[in-house]
Amino acid sequence: MGSSSQRADTVFVGGKVFTGTSRAPVRAAVAVGGGKILAVSDESAVRSLADRATEVVDLAGGLLLPGFQDAHVHPVVAGVQMLGCDLGEARSIGEYLAVVAAHARKHPEADWIRGGGWSMDAFPGGTPTRAMLDAVVPDRPVLLTNRDGHGAWANTRAFERAGVGRDTPDPADGRIEREPDGTPAGTLQEGAMELVARHVPSATPEEAHAGLLAAQRHLFSLGVTAWQDAMIGAFPAQPDNYGVYLRAAREGSLKARVVGALWWDRERGLEQIPEIEERRRGGRVGRFNATSVKIMQDGIAENFTAGMLEPYLDGCGCATANSGLSFVEPALLAEAVRILDRSGFQLHFHALGDRAVREVLDALEAALAANGPGDNRHHLAHLQVVHPDDIGRFARLGAAANIQALWAAHEPQMDELTIPFLGERRAALQYPFGDLQRAGTRLVAGSDWSVSSPNPLWGVHVAVNRTVPAGEAAPGEVREPFFPEQALTLAQALTAYTAGSAWVNHLDEVTGTVEPGKYADLAVLDRDPFALPAEEIGDVRVLRTYVDGEPVHTAAG
Repeated sequence: MGSSSQRADTVFVGGKVFTGTSRAPVRAAVAVGGGKILAVSDESAVRSLADRATEVVDLAGGLLLPGFQDAHVHPVVAGVQMLGCDLGEARSIGEYLAVVAAHARKHPEADWIRGGGWSMDAFPGGTPTRAMLDAVVPDRPVLLTNRDGHGAWANTRAFERAGVGRDTPDPADGRIEREPDGTPAGTLQEGAMELVARHVPSATPEEAHAGLLAAQRHLFSLGVTAWQDAMIGAFPAQPDNYGVYLRAAREGSLKARVVGALWWDRERGLEQIPEIEERRRGGRVGRFNATSVKIMQDGIAENFTAGMLEPYLDGCGCATANSGLSFVEPALLAEAVRILDRSGFQLHFHALGDRAVREVLDALEAALAANGPGDNRHHLAHLQVVHPDDIGRFARLGAAANIQALWAAHEPQMDELTIPFLGERRAALQYPFGDLQRAGTRLVAGSDWSVSSPNPLWGVHVAVNRTVPAGEAAPGEVREPFFPEQALTLAQALTAYTAGSAWVNHLDEVTGTVEPGKYADLAVLDRDPFALPAEEIGDVRVLRTYVDGEPVHTAAG
């Protein structure tokens, strides 16, 4: 497994190592020096590289593995939310309103109350009302994005400040939920959020910088050492995070390895490509590389904007006239993908419904025919519903499946807001990780935080069990596995979160596995999940995280 004559700065002994090069962990020790892995060998060989200055880390029966890499995450947004009116830890309407009221009292100087993190399943029909917010903040405008970023909750003062009323038309890419007389009810879906959000003061550059560093600390605490930020650009109430990353990379406060996915503006066309190319030229600084382009092809199933091949059902199980949205017209999508692929960009797609998945695969197939094979490593994220005819196309086209495994479980948002409107037949096509794996698709993994928890071990737990981990379930709650035939093995799930995501980030030659010569980006777990019952995977904790062999997180106590 490799050894070296160089002196070790740190050695890891007393446990097993999931190297990522085999299906099971091995009994081995690891030596690290000069920021890289020096040796993976038996303990006596590794200890021979140590001297009195070497730190000896006793794994105490735990597991050493490559640092996790999150292939689809929004750390700046999540960090700013953590430092603002953060609803992410609340679970009920009453808890949400208590957090909002407390935040408003704490910040009497704030002109707007902004934040987010609420979940649709807490509200009847998934749509909170302005009256709820009016009861706790009647005198200032409030705008709170939901946890998936595809909707927002506003109070009456926010609608008044924005000039949005009963006569305001729905935008082409969104919907205003309305009361019977047409007055905005309080929830804005997709592009309709912008009607109010454009009036909200953005977070300052200092707030965004602080948010990024807070998010990095949190990700390090979960063993995440690299990620792909899935939205690089300026968004409502957020400054351009491109500049936030460049600042952190230049000053050295960005310790993680980050790929940035430059945002494709769906309101524009091919004329934006030269601007995207210019951003790539200026976006390679230190540990930040803006080398991907993010195209959002559809919305989400819960608000009926995910692009489906067949219409959604209504509450009675009858077909409606709505099949969701295609944010980028398929002919334009194909041309944009062809040009961007030829220019050497990686394409990172949001494709959730089966029509959106097919539109993206069709565009990639056309680009492959026009440009020939390359090494851009395109990937499709979310993949909630994939038509069986399209499963085998991923491997044939060299496209990776970017899975958000935590979503593949029975929980209220799935059972109450999704399955009834898809119907039993389509519901069974959701999150087909097992089918994709068996078809030879390369799996990579991400969290979509702040949409859902960034804890990779919770994602791994759901990928293996197809049930939510104990930390996400209500007390005493027990649910049946969600289409368990689509489960992954523990090794497959861990590989997706390590070597898989390293591959999609073009970091696989230097990270993603525990091998001599690679960067010592590592995580130490408090126990070996391979030795546990599968239902306990989600209880495993990260004790230490290393980047370049330097500790960036050590658990308290």
